[in-house]
Amino acid sequence: MARAETSKGSIQRGNTLPNGDIYVGSFDGLVPHGPGKYMWTDGALYDGEWDKSKMTGRGLIQWPSGASYEGDFRGGFIDGAGTFKGVDGSVYKGSWRMNKKHGMGTMVYSNSDTYEGFWNEGLPDEFGKYTWADGNVYIGRWKSGKMNGSGVMQWINGDTLDCNWLNGLAHGKGYCKYASGACYIGTWDRGLKDGHGTFYQPGSKIPCNLEVSDCLTSHDGTSASSSSNEKITIGLLFLLQKLCKNWRLRRFLHRPRRISNGTTPVFDDNSGSHLCQDVSSKSFSADDQCLQDSEVDKDSVYEREYVQGVLIMEQPKNEDSRMSESGIAQENNWEKQAKGPMETIYKGHRSYYLMLNLQLGIRYTVGKITPVPLREVRSNDFGPRARIKMYFPCEGSQYTPPHYSVDFFWKDYCPMVFRNLREMFHIDAADYMMSICGGDSLKELSSPGKSGSIFYLSQDERFVIKTLRKTELKILLKMLPKYYNHVKAYDNTLITKFFGVHRITLKPGRKVRFVVMGNMFCTELRIHRKYDLKGSTQGRSTKKQNINENTTLKDLDLSYVFHVDKPWREALFRQIALDCMFLESQSIIDYSMLLGIHFRAPNHLKSITSCQNALESTGISAETECSVALHHEETISSKGFLLVAADEPGPAVRGSHIRGSMVRAAEGGYEEVDLVLPGTGRFRVQLGVNMPARARKVQEDVNVEVENRDTIEEYDVVLYLGIIDILQEYNVSKRVEHAVKSLKFDPLSISAVDPNLYSRRFISFLEKVFPEQD
Repeated sequence: MARAETSKGSIQRGNTLPNGDIYVGSFDGLVPHGPGKYMWTDGALYDGEWDKSKMTGRGLIQWPSGASYEGDFRGGFIDGAGTFKGVDGSVYKGSWRMNKKHGMGTMVYSNSDTYEGFWNEGLPDEFGKYTWADGNVYIGRWKSGKMNGSGVMQWINGDTLDCNWLNGLAHGKGYCKYASGACYIGTWDRGLKDGHGTFYQPGSKIPCNLEVSDCLTSHDGTSASSSSNEKITIGLLFLLQKLCKNWRLRRFLHRPRRISNGTTPVFDDNSGSHLCQDVSSKSFSADDQCLQDSEVDKDSVYEREYVQGVLIMEQPKNEDSRMSESGIAQENNWEKQAKGPMETIYKGHRSYYLMLNLQLGIRYTVGKITPVPLREVRSNDFGPRARIKMYFPCEGSQYTPPHYSVDFFWKDYCPMVFRNLREMFHIDAADYMMSICGGDSLKELSSPGKSGSIFYLSQDERFVIKTLRKTELKILLKMLPKYYNHVKAYDNTLITKFFGVHRITLKPGRKVRFVVMGNMFCTELRIHRKYDLKGSTQGRSTKKQNINENTTLKDLDLSYVFHVDKPWREALFRQIALDCMFLESQSIIDYSMLLGIHFRAPNHLKSITSCQNALESTGISAETECSVALHHEETISSKGFLLVAADEPGPAVRGSHIRGSMVRAAEGGYEEVDLVLPGTGRFRVQLGVNMPARARKVQEDVNVEVENRDTIEEYDVVLYLGIIDILQEYNVSKRVEHAVKSLKFDPLSISAVDPNLYSRRFISFLEKVFPEQD
């Protein structure tokens, strides 16, 4: 320790040091060594073993505040196994590293809460069990002191939630089993039900294999053994650690140590007093005051939709669909729901080696082009001859590293052009490589597009990677010079952002072409509805039985119009007209407006939520008791968001891949504004990104049976939109398609029409979707 090292006095067993500290014990030359006591001028006292002026071995340290630690020390730090008693009465017993809780340990907080599990840098991390003083229990994954990952929460009243968690809140796919025997399977967003789900009354047949996490508490007989296994696992780990007191064995249980800049025994307990009580107190059984006697069909199953915890739709599930989901089919359906629309590519996956090749190639070419000084593109930077070609053998070569994939040839098209495009959208080369080529795998969409293309997402979901047909690649390379100029000229373009085009050739001659694009829906807000809008009507609807929460709906499925601020609407259609003019000049058709909608729960409905939860926990359909309140509320309510001046203090989340100027709002005095969503965050409003609007239902949704026309017709929404699928020319095959379909259908209703007509029809349709306000 630093103050002991300053001792230059005699080698007597008792000595007052020049700095006022006192040491009584053994010396080795001029430094403390062996057993001894050391008292600092502030009153802190250490009694234990020393090694060359460093506290090392077993010892006891007491602080003037009343806190104490007894256990292992190493190099002047609390390091090893020991017990810390806090001033507030909290006690931690377990492993330490460099003055911080690290490894297995148990913490009993001052309010009698208990955490038993792994720690990292002073905070609960990885796997552990937290028990609240009131009896509620969470077993699952942790990160930086918060519930994060898969885990199970069990309330004292018997309710159980098995779900994915984020920052201490339920977030993702999960299921809740109520003490009454009822069950809800669905999605949570920041602790609230959000999106589509299924509610099972007590006695209904519930799908098997519902586990989201690896650690189920014993909420029924079948899961008791799992809970027992978890306790045995934690117990064995504690026993192993106690047996490994010897440093030679214990070093295998510790991570490599950092080099310390000092040895003062100052300990900061940063574990927090206890976990927020709100996390455990929100069980799904709420006030009983909403409960009323009601006869319900105990075998009923309901399809539901929530928005920020508010139930906005409920209907009995179709009997045929329920039958089709019985047995194995029902289990597979839950497994698909738990995975969601995407599947992380793992070793053995059909796309695993293709993913490795893609990551190797992008890492190589981006690393090769980045050191080249940035310059304006030239004519020879475009075209199929502007490329980088390289062979990647497994054993490596003079230019490529060895790898664990298969041998392949790599081709990178127009690298300087796409490098400039990435710079244009402020995409750092290192971030780009880490997003796509980092340690995490890509995600593959579970269902390919209509064209047969396969889509992949980077783990952070910033980038979409799509396979291309050879004809699409040719069109993209042909239009690239004009595309580059258009994107450069118009900051707020809504057209798809391209960041790279590549080709992988596998033996024997199989070629796979990719394009890397920006993901329009890279947002922390949940997208409740997605629409692909072309402006045509023939074949532009989705079969009801094929619709789920991940379905991208079409033109005839849209039953809303959206009212946006007047300056925003003008800017939006000005840009749409410019983008369509460009696409028309390239003879492009079949493009569409991809529209994502995030619904905000009407504030006047939030008071009904507790009633819905109470009824749900008893197995009574919320539709039975709360429908009257839902149907007779006023349509106009206070907004679910706020607009604040962009220059006001406070961080705002900027849309991904956006470089355009902010739009001005009439409501905000024609100033640039940020969007504030209560309980969620602050977002930068830009054209096509984080755009607040008012959605009004104009007709009965073909997918939802509305029995009462007094139901709520308007919602506050946040919109995300962009023009996609811009690689289809109006060529001979499309002309033939137009001629053939015109014999059977209205020529104006089909998608394959002249580019000029397509553009005008597209804009005309969107003007109806975004009408001018009265």
